[in-house]
Amino acid sequence: MATLGIYEKALPKDISWLERLQLAKELGFDFVEMSIDETDERLDRLDWTLDQICEIRAAIDQTGIFIPSICLSGHRRFPLGSHDKNTREKALDIMQKAINLASKLGVRTIQLAGYDVYYEEKDVLTSAYFIENLKKSVCMAAEKQVMLSIEIMDDPYINSLTKFKQINRAVPSPWLQVYPDIGNLSAWPENNVIEELTLGLASITAIHLKDTKNVTADSPGVFKNVPFGEGDVDFLGCLKTLERLGYQGAFVIEMWSETDSEPTARIQEAKDYLLPLLEEAGYYFD
Repeated sequence: MATLGIYEKALPKDISWLERLQLAKELGFDFVEMSIDETDERLDRLDWTLDQICEIRAAIDQTGIFIPSICLSGHRRFPLGSHDKNTREKALDIMQKAINLASKLGVRTIQLAGYDVYYEEKDVLTSAYFIENLKKSVCMAAEKQVMLSIEIMDDPYINSLTKFKQINRAVPSPWLQVYPDIGNLSAWPENNVIEELTLGLASITAIHLKDTKNVTADSPGVFKNVPFGEGDVDFLGCLKTLERLGYQGAFVIEMWSETDSEPTARIQEAKDYLLPLLEEAGYYFD
């Protein structure tokens, strides 16, 4: 049986972790995916004290809602493939701290953004630096037995499982896997979603559920804040493909409603849209 989680940024922002996990439980989720993004506020989590970590572990124990994954998008600001040496060193420091934090919290998977660089111009060197530092990151993760999982992105560098496999051949390790975002995967016209999911099935650690609008000759696509049902993603087709392939892992609803005036209403709308499709595809949740 699969499990269903919610992204932290869907839940109200200015509440404690105990309140956040309690709310996730009330809304019927099995877990919460933590965010460590490029803001100073969330990057500061990498330096949480032992007391702060223990407080979160106590909240997990009290609610029964766990935190199995961290979405580490802080590398968008400090990319592993940066031309700047100091930035690359900062990226590796972020990686080590995130792995240490995951180990202490009991987090199993760190989702990495599949960018060589984001704000800089891409070239052969940024890709070479990315792969070089990804190898170092995987060694750090292996030591702590924490999985690194590359997200399929809204960026052409790694926007398919085919491209993940190319990276994986350069960095072969059981501690490097893939985390498809169904919305991102579907939005790129060159991707055959059925073939991509079939190719990458054995490497998938979890799946993001998010609606998007397709990349076309006239549009760069829309990869964020597309209400479920208003985008181009064929959720039922994707979910039935996954069920046919035997996928029984975690699904995470990815939303950014943390500053919405009614975030719980937005989450319920998403569940009302997705749960019937998940059930029609053959996925059921307690």
